[in-house]
Amino acid sequence: MATRKLDGILWAAMVRAGEMNLHLHMEEVNDLNVFPIPDGDTGENMLLTVQGGVSALSDENTNLSAVADVIAGGMLLGARGNSGVILSQFFAGIAEGFHTYADADVHAIEKAVACGVGCAFESVMTPTEGTILTVMRDAGSYAGNRSCESVEEYFDAFIEEAKRALERTPTLLPVLQEAGVVDSGGAGLIYIVEGMYAALCGNEIAAPEEVPAQQVHAIDPSLFGEDDVMTFGYCTELLLRLQTCKTDPASFDVGMLTEYLQNIGNSVVTVKNGSIVKLHVHTVTPYRVLEFCQRYGEFLTVKIENMMLQHNDTVAQKEAAPALADAVRERRCFGVVTVATGEGICRSFEEMGADEVIFGGQTNNPSAEDFVNAFDRVNADTVFVLPNNGNVLLAARQAAQIYRGSDVRVIPTRSIGDGYAVLSMLDFDSGDADTVEAQMNEAMDGVLTAEVSRSIRDAEMNGVRIRTGDYIGILGKQIIASGTDREEIACASLDALDPAVHGVLLVIRGKGVSETDASVLTSYIKKKYPLTEVCESDGGQDIYDYILVAE
Repeated sequence: MATRKLDGILWAAMVRAGEMNLHLHMEEVNDLNVFPIPDGDTGENMLLTVQGGVSALSDENTNLSAVADVIAGGMLLGARGNSGVILSQFFAGIAEGFHTYADADVHAIEKAVACGVGCAFESVMTPTEGTILTVMRDAGSYAGNRSCESVEEYFDAFIEEAKRALERTPTLLPVLQEAGVVDSGGAGLIYIVEGMYAALCGNEIAAPEEVPAQQVHAIDPSLFGEDDVMTFGYCTELLLRLQTCKTDPASFDVGMLTEYLQNIGNSVVTVKNGSIVKLHVHTVTPYRVLEFCQRYGEFLTVKIENMMLQHNDTVAQKEAAPALADAVRERRCFGVVTVATGEGICRSFEEMGADEVIFGGQTNNPSAEDFVNAFDRVNADTVFVLPNNGNVLLAARQAAQIYRGSDVRVIPTRSIGDGYAVLSMLDFDSGDADTVEAQMNEAMDGVLTAEVSRSIRDAEMNGVRIRTGDYIGILGKQIIASGTDREEIACASLDALDPAVHGVLLVIRGKGVSETDASVLTSYIKKKYPLTEVCESDGGQDIYDYILVAE
């Protein structure tokens, strides 16, 4: 029987099925990475983003607007990687299009998808053709012009054109054509929509062999005894449904709620989508949060956890717990949040002045919520953010838009080299945020970063023939060398940086590269570029055997 109306129950079931289908095909999407190195994580980023929306669902609400808002809010916070951020904005736009709809017919779905496409494009400063944006736009336009009579017919048309659009992506984006792949984000979108269509038609999606689930930790009461003193408070999270009998959901000022929570706690996050408010706060008096919020609505979900248990467990296991701050910093003018992977690089960034180093980067992109939590821990009037990876930039910007506790400014650092350059010139003496931001952007001028990694497949790019297992040198978005000798490729990559015109060269060793190994490279530098100052460090990073930075 054809479906004429889409309600909240069906929309939730469709998104859940979309998540499961993407999970089944996650590795296929990951393998569509352009460079033949082990950094493909688009599928994982998109999956974690969708899971953020699915995990926010708390009941089987029949109201489409409410369900779409909850899913969108969860995805916006869970978004990671460029494709994940674009996907979250797509669903946020759809939720906006469904606003006030208890259910939607095909015409309303067409308008909502068009709204989603618009939001997705607006999330990117310079939209690029041949990406997930092209796929969702072309598919939405085609399905919208088909005068579909049922919801099934609409989604069938969307998938039909999305597949054609995906096949066209290499003709629109030369780097895809050269690598012999289609756009990974577009492929991920199709798997999601195919799963949604299966649920719409009443077909089950085979459960993945390992369905990621929220970890449930057994509580050890001994970690908080009779004589312990509450220090860290309670991590309090809830979904609040604003009620018309208590307030006007449309004009409700979430800033007022944020201000109240900041007076009784820290690490405050408040996100409003329609009549749903998602809230996170660390406080020693969670009952005050509940009492205050209940003046305006009723709870869909409530979670309160004793952070002393988490902290003591962490200390006992000697594991890092970046989500928990051991102390609340005093409020100050400026703070810096940066992203890095590798113990050595993280330690260097902290020593250079970074207040918070989010562990992540290539293959491990932090979510928007990771950034939001870091902003809270920094506790500064102005927070400067260094993403240090082009695939982390959008999540950082999305977090900056969500966050209300500080003036957050994202510096567009796209490599570890950019991050080093900015931190090496860090200067807050002016006391003026605009001046500091300008200095940070200026510090990146002329900085070049090259990396050496290992190929996971045969390829030919930029005139360089690559075989599986070869070491390859990458400068920006170009592969510049390939071969079986790691240090030889490192030397070739270094030459591409033209160290003679730079005063300083930073050599960062990755895991598995010893000082003895790197001595071949440093000897080469001293002999060929005697006037260039060389700084060598053990970064401990994965993926890249060497990161070479010329300043």
